[in-house]
Amino acid sequence: MKATIRPIGHIETPYERIEDCPNNSDENGPPCALIVNNEFKDAIFRLAPGKRILILYWFENADRDVTVQNSRKNGEPSGVFALRTPNRPNPIGASITKIEKIKKNIIHVNGLDCLNGTPLIDIKPARDNELEPD
Repeated sequence: MKATIRPIGHIETPYERIEDCPNNSDENGPPCALIVNNEFKDAIFRLAPGKRILILYWFENADRDVTVQNSRKNGEPSGVFALRTPNRPNPIGASITKIEKIKKNIIHVNGLDCLNGTPLIDIKPARDNELEPD
């Protein structure tokens, strides 16, 4: 199997260092923006402020060989599948959040947990932490 991920844009956040990133996303956190590449701008048609979305993104500088690391909460070792660490075999981040506003190809949200410039790999509608049916 050969998997290829094609970024659809990038994410703007106030975080320049991994140490500054929160452990989880928080809708009460600072403003962030999903910058959707122009070639995909039509794909955001019907998204609207107030709607909840699932955002998938790629942690570029993650250590893909780590399987166990210490929890940032309690310092105890845990498998990476039990943690919200960017270090994992496939460093895909996910957050569910509410759209604050949309301006052209920019979706404004709050409180994401990734570095500024993180590649955006997908956006899906969400409802109460579950995907809506098509």
